[in-house]
Amino acid sequence: MRIIVQKFGGTSLINEERRNNAIKKVENAIKNGLKPVIVVSAIGRKGDPYATDTLINMVKSIGVEPNLRELDMLMACGEIISAVIMANSLKLKGFDSIAFTGGQSGIITDNNFTDAKILHVDPINIINSINNGKIPVICGFQGITEYGEITTLGRGGSDVTASILGEALGAELVEIYTDVEGVMTADPKIVPDAKVMDTVFYNEIFQMAEYGAKVLHPRAVEIAMRSNIPLVIRSILSDYKGTLITNYDRSRSYREDPERIVTSVAYIDNRTQVKILPAQSEFEDHETLFASIAKAGISIDMINIYPNQIYFIIDETQSDVLEDVLKNLNCSYSLLHHCTKVTIIGNRMRGIPGVMAKAVSALTKENIEILQTSDSHTTISCLIEGKHTSKAVNALHKYFQLGK
Repeated sequence: MRIIVQKFGGTSLINEERRNNAIKKVENAIKNGLKPVIVVSAIGRKGDPYATDTLINMVKSIGVEPNLRELDMLMACGEIISAVIMANSLKLKGFDSIAFTGGQSGIITDNNFTDAKILHVDPINIINSINNGKIPVICGFQGITEYGEITTLGRGGSDVTASILGEALGAELVEIYTDVEGVMTADPKIVPDAKVMDTVFYNEIFQMAEYGAKVLHPRAVEIAMRSNIPLVIRSILSDYKGTLITNYDRSRSYREDPERIVTSVAYIDNRTQVKILPAQSEFEDHETLFASIAKAGISIDMINIYPNQIYFIIDETQSDVLEDVLKNLNCSYSLLHHCTKVTIIGNRMRGIPGVMAKAVSALTKENIEILQTSDSHTTISCLIEGKHTSKAVNALHKYFQLGK
């Protein structure tokens, strides 16, 4: 049985026109001999009647903060509404269909409410529905514990649902439909000449997601990568072929220019740079420092440790909590707020000398001060002041000729 998983985001289902576009995508899959399994997100975005944020604000408006268990019950409603509407829209067009919650589709999670991890999947209901000639429509973003509690998978969890069902069902392909034509070389909102990439390696898309590109949930990429299931990011608004995410595919060129070593530029803003001077305080125990930061639930990044100082960055929203930790440890420190971590990404960077020099040159020519750097085999990150974000991303995009 040739199965395709097709995931439709909330903006893809927001009105009748877009739902009809989604149904055409389903119909095309059937014409190509595939058995579609549909995954849906909550309809719309913040402010729309059934969007997840709208549902949360409805409860908060009464003046009580719901506990996490009840919050998951509430947040799961948006996808349930979407699944029922999509299933009945398919029926209206002559396609027999059935809606399933995450739990009914066999997604079993731990009990970490609002950010549950999937333990295993038993897709028997999905398989039975396909065998009975029905198109299953699955609520994304959610599952159920072994004790019957409703859970959600965290922001972007519908991508995870699509990937994990693709793995469990042995799907040939997972299609992610959104309102853009594919994965871009940079954020098109700040880079006018950003272009859609034809094909991207799993590792590159994973790095893009990790370093701030809002294209696909990192866990969804991890699942597809371990299962070697191709992902395609496509637009609900056109028939453009989109971006193929895979290890290799002979039917598409990996890159127009085989010498191009950088694939894309991504960024994460609202970072705070932390500088600690342990030699100037009573505190010099690095192990206690990092253990205390971890205990406070603070995630740190871009860590540089020198004999007389330590640098790292954190999310801006955790600055106050960090300051309390550092004061309790009697650390001498300084914070630089409103920073951005800008990253160039590319599998071909591995083992190529001089890429860091080129990145530094691109930023220096624009008089952008580099506050800190970090790198891996496939990424180079530079920390800059947030006011230079747009200029820095455009400079790197232009220098590495990603718009050509």
